[in-house]
Amino acid sequence: MSQFEFIFTLFGLLLGLSIAEVLGGFARAIEARLKPDTAVRIGWLVPLLGVFVLLDLLSFWTAAWVTRDLVSISGLSLMAITCFAGAYYLAARLVFPREPEETPDFDAHFFRMRRIVLGAMFVLLLCQLAFYASQPKLAPLLLHPLSMGLTLVLVALMIAGMFVRGAVASRIVMALLVARYLVVYLL
Repeated sequence: MSQFEFIFTLFGLLLGLSIAEVLGGFARAIEARLKPDTAVRIGWLVPLLGVFVLLDLLSFWTAAWVTRDLVSISGLSLMAITCFAGAYYLAARLVFPREPEETPDFDAHFFRMRRIVLGAMFVLLLCQLAFYASQPKLAPLLLHPLSMGLTLVLVALMIAGMFVRGAVASRIVMALLVARYLVVYLL
């Protein structure tokens, strides 16, 4: 077993739990919406946030592959990976309300949680960029014009997602965040 395989086992477990948490949130929301005698309104904001978190998780899972030759086993690397992937789990856990029936309007939940979820993911992005910048093999990748442009769009949209007011503007920003990842995956 290589060092990457050893570390990725922990990382993959935590990221996999994060993905399962978002998918579980989708399932709970659908179940609550389909129950008779409930007035749960899912709307677009929370599902868009959920899709964005899923796409970002997949993006970071791919990024882990890029760093496979640069990661070594140490107490520091295990703690860093646990903190990093743990923050993803926290963000994923907060996307959907735990008890959908107690949150009849998911848009209200979105506006309560968006700064925490998007803020945590923004900090994780900054940590990832700092790690890349500290690695001589990866630092030049950050300076590629396409990479810089896509990163700037992501940063701007994440900040906008945390602070834009109103449901319509938030839907537009969240849809653009999802669209940005879809474009990246299709490139």
